[in-house]
Amino acid sequence: MAGRSWTGKAEPIVQAWNILGTDLTPSQGAPGPDQRWDFDGGFALVYLTNSRFGPTRPVIFADGFDAGPSDPDAMWAHVQGEGEDTAQPGFRLAEVLRASGHDLIMLGYHERSAPIQDNAQVAIDCVARATHNKIGDTPLAVGGFSMGGLVTRYALLKMEKQRRQHQTAVYFSWDSPHRGAWIPISLQALAHYLKDQDGIAQMSDHVNSPAARQMLRWHIETVDDDHGTEPDSLRRELLSEMEQMGTWPSGPRLLGLASGSGDGTRLPIPTGTEMLKVTGLLHPYRTTTLYAQTRLVAHLKRQRVTDPPPPVDKRTNGLPELDSAPGGRLRSFGIARNALAQLGAVESDHEWVDFVPTVSAVAIGDIDQPDELFTPVNSLPPENSELDGFTWASQNQEHSRVTTELAEWLLDRLPK
Repeated sequence: MAGRSWTGKAEPIVQAWNILGTDLTPSQGAPGPDQRWDFDGGFALVYLTNSRFGPTRPVIFADGFDAGPSDPDAMWAHVQGEGEDTAQPGFRLAEVLRASGHDLIMLGYHERSAPIQDNAQVAIDCVARATHNKIGDTPLAVGGFSMGGLVTRYALLKMEKQRRQHQTAVYFSWDSPHRGAWIPISLQALAHYLKDQDGIAQMSDHVNSPAARQMLRWHIETVDDDHGTEPDSLRRELLSEMEQMGTWPSGPRLLGLASGSGDGTRLPIPTGTEMLKVTGLLHPYRTTTLYAQTRLVAHLKRQRVTDPPPPVDKRTNGLPELDSAPGGRLRSFGIARNALAQLGAVESDHEWVDFVPTVSAVAIGDIDQPDELFTPVNSLPPENSELDGFTWASQNQEHSRVTTELAEWLLDRLPK
């Protein structure tokens, strides 16, 4: 507890953290763009192959989910393959794109957690600007990382519904949750519990933001909320809107990249194992324990000198073992451990957990069903997917990380 003490009069407060990961701390800032396009609700940073002319072979990369506005430095670092998993080298895609004659357009939002429909309007404005400014007849490639793939999917769908020309030959999604994303119910419950007990609202608000509710297949709004069997109402509305518009844009070739393995390899997380346990003797949340997805997923306890609240045991029923599913990983439990460890000892032997199952990223299966969730997609006929083409990682990688094997696959399929 290094210099901290806990008494009934001056109880320490846990520092908030990002429940869906954290912004990258870039090794260097983004270089100044050749052009900046500003829109209602967002912006685009344009890096041209020839700054004396406009874009000739534009590739639009839409930012993913987080809280607050898009950070240009973090966006650049993402495209350049930086990440948290130091064991996985990245691929400097921004540099390679420009060297191969493509114009890089990084699309950001004023609020990344806003409804996907709102940020899709930013994407529509960006696509319209790119088609208007484009020199020559090479069509666009439009897509994004994680939520950015859903934002651009919706944007192109809406443009086609409105009979607007988007001049897009390739749509791509990089580890996007087409079938839904997964944040463990245990972590969602912890976020809401911290809000209830100490007014630490950031993580709870993050989980309950519109975009999170639209992406997550299973979502709870409060500690006591039943996860249920149906997705959140905002997700159902989004899927319904896309279905009414045609589900997928019909003009471009549809490509999907998964950061998860294609051979069905699970993350090494035993069923019901302790993912995080607060052990510090004077820690205000001592004995709080989070488990890998099973029936009992969390034991939540707030220690107080007087009138301590009763512990909460959070249970679920019938959910697949999504923590260990093949897919793009987040260091969710590691980040939670580091934040809680500011107040005392916290153990976590399994920092990384699945976020976007492989079958979700390549739109080929139902993550509700274990027999589909763990299916090796490399053994399935390609026509089983709703995409025209897809690929996967050789092993379960960091969510949406730009690696050599995935980047080179996409580069080979961009408009020439």
